Amino acid sequence: MILGFDTATPDTAVAVADRGEPVFEGSAGPGADGRPAAARELLVMIEEAVAAAGGWNRIATIAVGRGPGSFTGLRIAISTARALSQARGIPVAGVDSTAALAAGLRERDGGRTVVGVIDARRGEVFAAVDRGDGPGEPVVCTPDELGAALGGGLEGALAGGDGAVRFRAEIEASGCVVLDDEDRANRLSARQICLLAANMGPGSAHHPAGVTPKYMRRPDAERWLERIDGS
Repeated sequence: MILGFDTATPDTAVAVADRGEPVFEGSAGPGADGRPAAARELLVMIEEAVAAAGGWNRIATIAVGRGPGSFTGLRIAISTARALSQARGIPVAGVDSTAALAAGLRERDGGRTVVGVIDARRGEVFAAVDRGDGPGEPVVCTPDELGAALGGGLEGALAGGDGAVRFRAEIEASGCVVLDDEDRANRLSARQICLLAANMGPGSAHHPAGVTPKYMRRPDAERWLERIDGS
């Protein structure tokens, strides 16, 4: 069985899959204060998922969303995956969060190009396109640059994710059709993290030190320090 989780977006998503079939799947949105709940919910949800799977001895691989996404969220997910791997002696596989989001869109509508779009803050998005041969490498760009950043050809593509919802007008201007705001496929599924890890095949899981976050940008703290030092 594969335990998968992701905290790259405001949601905390956890799942266990056995040969591609979900054993447990859950997610927790932001708290009442609007802040992601990963710091307090992730380990609780993992223990619930593992219990549903029959215990840690049933878990063969830990799959973790490595981003791109929230800097803090990625730190929480990667550090948790590494700690559990070391404590339990279970290898870890890193999965692109944009790929998991796109895979959920592909499962919903397999007949056309899909684009997973994560809100990157600072007026930017992280995105990856799947034209039918699997999700490509993620890009970071402003919403109105999405078409060029992904190589064009997005007319009629299905776009989803919190970034697509937030920047609906700009994403639709690139030719995409954006899911309705409340569509469940806008939320990243940890089951897709499990499935993508399983499809990576033997050798894809590593020693925990080999799984690193895909930040794609420097954290805000570094940028603020530069501004302070330059003032």
